[in-house]
Amino acid sequence: MPAFSKILIANRGEIACRIQRTAQALGYRTVAVFSDTDADALHVQMADEAVNIGPAPVKQSYLNIPAIIDAARRTGADAIHPGYGFLSENAEFALTCQQAGIIFIGPSPEAIELMGSKRLSKLAMIKAGVPCIKGYQGREQDDATLSREAARIGYPLMIKASAGGGGRGMRLVHSAAELLEQLRTARSEALHGFGSDELILEQALIDPRHVEVQVFGDQHGNLIYLGERDCSIQRRHQKIIEEAPCPIMTTDLRQAMGEAALKAGRAVNYVGAGTVEFLLDARGQFYFLEMNTRLQVEHPVTELITGLDLVAWQLHVAEGLPLPLRQEQVQLNGHAMEVRLYAEDPAQGFLPQTGRIAAWEPALLGSVRIDHGLIDGQSVSPFYDPLLGKLIAHGATREEARRKLLRAVQDSVLLGVQSNQRLLASLLEHPQFISGEFSTGFIPTYFADHPCLHPHVPSAEELAIAAALFYQASAQTHRAPLAGWRNNASVPLHYRIGLEDQAWPVELNAEPGKPYRARVGTRALELKVIGCDGRWATLELDGIRQRHAYRLEAGQLWLFMRPGSLRLVDGTQALVSGQVSVSSGTLKAPMDGAIVDVLVSEGSPVSKGQLLVVLEAMKMEHPLKSGIDGVLKRLQVRVGDQVKNRQILLEVE
Repeated sequence: MPAFSKILIANRGEIACRIQRTAQALGYRTVAVFSDTDADALHVQMADEAVNIGPAPVKQSYLNIPAIIDAARRTGADAIHPGYGFLSENAEFALTCQQAGIIFIGPSPEAIELMGSKRLSKLAMIKAGVPCIKGYQGREQDDATLSREAARIGYPLMIKASAGGGGRGMRLVHSAAELLEQLRTARSEALHGFGSDELILEQALIDPRHVEVQVFGDQHGNLIYLGERDCSIQRRHQKIIEEAPCPIMTTDLRQAMGEAALKAGRAVNYVGAGTVEFLLDARGQFYFLEMNTRLQVEHPVTELITGLDLVAWQLHVAEGLPLPLRQEQVQLNGHAMEVRLYAEDPAQGFLPQTGRIAAWEPALLGSVRIDHGLIDGQSVSPFYDPLLGKLIAHGATREEARRKLLRAVQDSVLLGVQSNQRLLASLLEHPQFISGEFSTGFIPTYFADHPCLHPHVPSAEELAIAAALFYQASAQTHRAPLAGWRNNASVPLHYRIGLEDQAWPVELNAEPGKPYRARVGTRALELKVIGCDGRWATLELDGIRQRHAYRLEAGQLWLFMRPGSLRLVDGTQALVSGQVSVSSGTLKAPMDGAIVDVLVSEGSPVSKGQLLVVLEAMKMEHPLKSGIDGVLKRLQVRVGDQVKNRQILLEVE
């Protein structure tokens, strides 16, 4: 009898879709689980069966162990794949699966529990002889002890959530003066994100490379490594670009890191897919960072250079079969590179973005793989991680992979929510990244004041195109006999095209049978609309033909201008208003989210820069501070409230 035949994927989004593709190709039946918000999601549509496991908040759905086990029982699923995130590194979940007679596609509960604690895993790695960074990983967690240990370690240092990952509950501290506030924030994020506020402290290595080793073990005692990945391009400790192999890797260093990773795996009798993460300094010394007891987000780059399907390997091992290859049979071919597409606005401090996907058309290029879980019309909610998908390219050389990936980023159409596409393209084009000589300090060093991290100012061409599309839509709505016909056509139209809180005047002259003539400031442009069908517009601008994806509804235009989208508004009839000052005294929510802390009450005095409210969105906490000195006049939220973007939270007088 086979070990299992139907797999429940206890996850959502791109990873749930990716697991289903392999599982179904290998003949397994699949079961999706979904929250109320995800009822129409792609991973639900792909599955053979699907079960609603609760409301949108993760604790009531994707972290709801009884509901997931019940879904497996009701559908007859005899195995569960946890994906990454959510319950993937939850020892209680793995144990509950075992007790229910369901195969957990992952390592043992014991390995998950040990390696899921940064504190306990570091103690185990020191014992196993794996190089580790100086730090504090003790039981005592009070402020006095952590302050004393911080002074012993020295600054700068890292605070890390013992149970966490993905940058949550992690803070870089430069001096003792900021330690207590950073401890409070790290504890709060850790507790809300992982259910434990236990912390560790580590000496901060300045600008190391982040290099991780993929390991795989079976139930017969075999354990091998499948090369390494460089994940150094990060912002706020969250990976953005990953590649394999590491650009500066040598044969000797790969072997040394691989053997250290195997020591880590053997220390916990590891079974399944796992990743041992290291920090690599400029001298070539490396130190244990953590072990992730699951499939990594960035696993596709390893798949592309090894030619292996790691999900297939996971299923293979869970069936009780030995590893398909021995260490000496592992071959690395070419180079692979991946970027993470996030619903976030780098120009607003990487604030997560919510909204409805108006259009998603990923680039179709050879040797480029796009893992995603997106469909037109779906909502990006504040309840989950802002990761939308991953673009991965393979080439014979690093440069070939980079070039292919850059084009894929530039050509993938995403409309309806802001994303980090401009940042991704800028990173891939940067000379220092192209050279391969970079570290985890790359973005702070080279992108501290990069244009892609500032609000985008539309070009004259972009404003002219927007005015023409607004005019075309108006002409079609009013059923003009000819597109662009007016009885006073010689009189130019005056538009105000808005972006966020700014607007720019555009003069558009539209005469029948002639190209449009637009004036933006001192620029005069000639524009001919060859065709527009509500999805794509083919234009000729100053004699050059272009094609742009767009969606226009209720005076709002989403326009894709490689390598990203613009949200433009026809504000011609609206009253012109200046941008609200940050010192206006009105505090608004910067995004959809949940209020997790309110530190003031009505009538209390507040000072400029004082922390007033903490908003949680997409697994991260966002501190909201006062812009002025004054007195809290009106408080309109309390802990637990769900708030909308731009909703007024409080007023200071």
